[in-house]
Amino acid sequence: MTNPASANKLARVPAAIWMLGFVSLFMDVSSEMIHSLLPMFMVGVLGASAFTVGMIEGVAESTALIVKIFSGALSDYLGKRKLLAVLGYALGAFTKPLFAMAPTIGIVLTARFLDRIGKGVRGAPRDALVADIAPPEVRGAAFGLRQALDTVGAFVGPLLGVGLMLLWANDFRKVFWVAVVPGLLAVALLIVGVHEPARHQGELKTNPINRANLKRLGPACWWVVGIGAVVALARFSQAFLVLRAQQSGIPLALVPLVMVAMNIVYAGVAYPFGKLSDRMSHKQLLGWGLVVLIAADLVLARNGHWLTVLAGVALWGVHLGITEGLLATMVADTSPADLRGTAFGVFNLVSGLAMLIASGLAGLLWDQLGAAYTFYAGALFCVMAMVGLIRKGWQ
Repeated sequence: MTNPASANKLARVPAAIWMLGFVSLFMDVSSEMIHSLLPMFMVGVLGASAFTVGMIEGVAESTALIVKIFSGALSDYLGKRKLLAVLGYALGAFTKPLFAMAPTIGIVLTARFLDRIGKGVRGAPRDALVADIAPPEVRGAAFGLRQALDTVGAFVGPLLGVGLMLLWANDFRKVFWVAVVPGLLAVALLIVGVHEPARHQGELKTNPINRANLKRLGPACWWVVGIGAVVALARFSQAFLVLRAQQSGIPLALVPLVMVAMNIVYAGVAYPFGKLSDRMSHKQLLGWGLVVLIAADLVLARNGHWLTVLAGVALWGVHLGITEGLLATMVADTSPADLRGTAFGVFNLVSGLAMLIASGLAGLLWDQLGAAYTFYAGALFCVMAMVGLIRKGWQ
């Protein structure tokens, strides 16, 4: 039977949140069709090392996170979050053909860099738009719902990639061309399906990243920024999950199914845990998320058998479902309404630098000591984040 309270809370989530979720879904289908295959394409077709994969992924993902500080601050200044979101999604869609045409690692790096700039441009304004649209009493549920729909795309994309790889005899480039289509659909849906709240249109503000405004973010917000950075150190690029799956002996075309499994779990738990965050201590819930990530790292470090890898990535998916929407809610709850874009930008800037360090370190450990040490290092950073939570107090 359906829980009436749960159904009522879901009904109170505004329609624009659903639309933003479906925009994320289509763009993730596009991106994950490529990203689930890209590490194998770089290593097997272009001859890259694990360290090169780690650095490209680290540069790409940290670029997205770093760009968010500028797009978030600009969305606060202009009061036009949707415009920046459209520009970011469009850049992501229009760079997809570069992957299909890439003859060298340099072109892949360029494509990843431009694609992630697009993600950075859209990320903070979109998250601030979710916070603007959603009533405070359902904010956690709103972030969880958008994240769940986003993650549906994250498992549909690799699933399509697997089917097309089997159909086209492991032709990476053909699959990459197909990925262009859902990216364009995401841009079109955002343009016609999401309307920005009127209070953010045409309101010019002072420079959001001057000293006075950064002070207004307050200690609670800066603490969330710090804990988010340590979590980013523990959660290096998911490219290493793909490489671990490839080590397990799974046929090349089927490796993305491991990421499909992770994202099915992620999508399934994101909304329930987002809803739970509306009535539970955020620090306690984040602590449980870190415990799950420690378990995932230890399982993945244990051995490379495909069942072990599958269990590890499933736990990784539970961790993401608990923490991704939760951290966004914590940023929204601890920042002033007129500086939410800036707050998300600062959070992602610091997390982006941590992600770059983590992915480079993960690649070095993988090349020099073996895959297990990459995951042991991730577990160690999780323990550091838990110490920070305990010292701050659980309430």
